[in-house]
Amino acid sequence: MSLFENTQYEYTDTFFVFFRQENLPAADIIERAIADLGNRYEPKGLSLKEERFESMTVLAPLDFSAIDIVLDLNTEIASQIEEISGEFRTLTLTGDDQTRLDELTQCDARFDLFHFERLVSGNSDPDAFIDPGGLLIVLEKLRELCSGVGVDPQSQMLL
Repeated sequence: MSLFENTQYEYTDTFFVFFRQENLPAADIIERAIADLGNRYEPKGLSLKEERFESMTVLAPLDFSAIDIVLDLNTEIASQIEEISGEFRTLTLTGDDQTRLDELTQCDARFDLFHFERLVSGNSDPDAFIDPGGLLIVLEKLRELCSGVGVDPQSQMLL
């Protein structure tokens, strides 16, 4: 169930959670953790590949948003981490950010979080309803589950 094909939703941005493959939680643990966030979040369309989490959608109706979560284990992750690390090393990082950057270099897997806005007919202001808070809460839960590092590439923030 991808929201890219749903005309009620419009793609807004992508965030990442990088982690070590050995820390990938079981699919039912991911689904339950999202459901445990409360009735503001509705996990839907859990997809498995070889009994392992592949993807799912999280609807956040009160935030006028939704998130497609997709597991990525491809070999290009190492080069993406190298690129991201290079970009962050040009910034002055201290404390937790430096620790997160060091942790990032040990990762070999990634969750892609594609954020979507639910379109409201008759509204011409694209930012009138969407609340990005839901995305950040889901990202934090995934980060905790897999002991990972969250990345917002648009704002160059480690989460």
